[in-house]
Amino acid sequence: MTELRPRRSVLYMPGANERALEKAKTLDADALIFDLEDAVSPDAKETARERVCAAAASGDYGRREVTIRVNGIDTGWHDADLRAAAQAGPAAVVVPKVNSAREVNNIERALELGGAPDHMKIWAMLETPVAMLHAEEIAAASERLTVLVMGTNDLAKELYAEFVPGRAPLMGGLSLALLAARATGKVILDGVYNDVKDLEGFEAECLQGRQYGFDGKTLIHPGQLEACNRLFAPSAEEIERSRRIIEAFTQAQVEGRGVVTVDGRMIENLHVDNAKRILALAEAIGNASD
Repeated sequence: MTELRPRRSVLYMPGANERALEKAKTLDADALIFDLEDAVSPDAKETARERVCAAAASGDYGRREVTIRVNGIDTGWHDADLRAAAQAGPAAVVVPKVNSAREVNNIERALELGGAPDHMKIWAMLETPVAMLHAEEIAAASERLTVLVMGTNDLAKELYAEFVPGRAPLMGGLSLALLAARATGKVILDGVYNDVKDLEGFEAECLQGRQYGFDGKTLIHPGQLEACNRLFAPSAEEIERSRRIIEAFTQAQVEGRGVVTVDGRMIENLHVDNAKRILALAEAIGNASD
């Protein structure tokens, strides 16, 4: 069963920017990724590592789930990043370009050797054709791995694909990752939308991601938070319909009826299960906002 915690909006924050880390305390994001990778220049890596780990350990971010994105496995900063993150004890470490189950096992071992607390999880970024083709093995490699994060920019680069509305060139790989997440009971987050000024295009991609089954979306700008939170949350209509489905099904069982309809449509166990999931998500979002 997928871990039920709202992760509608997951915002990258540059680890070298002290003002950004401070601002993150006020933003309406479900989760934060303090970034030591792409957002940090080589000469600022060590300073950013200290700053990010201090922020993650501070407890100053309230209900927001705080994670740290380390540098890639093939870089000279990776091992030190993992050791420092293990000591800071954020909710998770986000690892870019994970391509195999063996890499997941090595990350888990490094965290344990570094003294990572049990609550600290692994979020694996899937960004390459190899990762798409081995997504199920990666997702199943460790119980500490709880979230798959799509790296759509790098995937497009590796595929020589163009960025087009609807993302048709990427959907084969994204679908494989989604299948892997659901087969192994993991959360899966959609990739970023690059044009921060194009809110209409962003909303369309959020809607597409939700329709495909993603749990939420990674973001690069606070201006994307409101739409993302809204579109990845159950609507009032969905909540009301889910309640009616559960009530109708329960009443039919009491009365011994085998056929149940709501709004003229036949209801089965699978509809009830989905209705319960929607209500549980709505409750979790409400609890997180309290």
